[in-house]
Amino acid sequence: MKEQSVTPAGAIGIFDSGYGGLTVLSEIRALMPAYDYIYLGDNARAPYGNRSFESVYQFTLEAVEWFFNRGCHLVILACNTASAKALRTIQQINLPALDPQKRVLGVIRPTAECVAILSQSRHIGVLGTEGTIQSGSYEIEIGKLHPQLSVTGEACPMWVPLVENREYDKPGADYFVKQHLDHLLARDPQIDTIILGCTHYPLLMNKIIHFVPDNVRVIAQGEYVAVSLREYLLRHPDIEGKCTKKGSVQYFTTESPEKFNQQASLFLNEEIEAHKTTLEKR
Repeated sequence: MKEQSVTPAGAIGIFDSGYGGLTVLSEIRALMPAYDYIYLGDNARAPYGNRSFESVYQFTLEAVEWFFNRGCHLVILACNTASAKALRTIQQINLPALDPQKRVLGVIRPTAECVAILSQSRHIGVLGTEGTIQSGSYEIEIGKLHPQLSVTGEACPMWVPLVENREYDKPGADYFVKQHLDHLLARDPQIDTIILGCTHYPLLMNKIIHFVPDNVRVIAQGEYVAVSLREYLLRHPDIEGKCTKKGSVQYFTTESPEKFNQQASLFLNEEIEAHKTTLEKR
């Protein structure tokens, strides 16, 4: 009888168009420190928020293949835009051809799953990039899971630049934060739960809380994605067994490693050493 080959185990891949996914990685590592992780930021082509569906899908597919080529069996799209515009197509069309035994997960569904128990009014607000809001992904996912909830989205195109230009905690950010919160709550005054539908936005949390009523809860995705991932691995021991556990993290960027190292300090409480890589066009 021919001996069956065994695929080597690998790290869990974490992907974002830039730096925001580091907020998700940080929460995942805090909850599951034993696992190995590879983080990739496609900083050279960031931001994804205002790009077309086709471009985001193509870039995300290139990243998924990059992770697979480095031995990852599980990839988390820690990017709302990529989750909104590319995840479903990759899962349904590309994975069966690339490797049906591997998995790609996003950040929208784990967040959508938790909102019903957090909201009393059943009115939810979503703050995100133009791409995420225009896709309607949160409305779709929440509608599937909790059809009784009302969802209102608000695009905040200036918020990512505020974070990446280190203006997120300065007085100049107040105008842009208040503007979008006021607009969202004017459209639906019954909102009592707001999802930060972009992984950059937790850095604006202090200002967001300052400008929302006391009865409004603001949700950052990281902790919910981390808990969802842990539960996913418990339910899928076949995937969990293919994840290596040496407690290591590797960082890659498609732009300047030096700039990535510096910017990462906004999101992580440690110094890191990133490496430059490229994502080949198909």
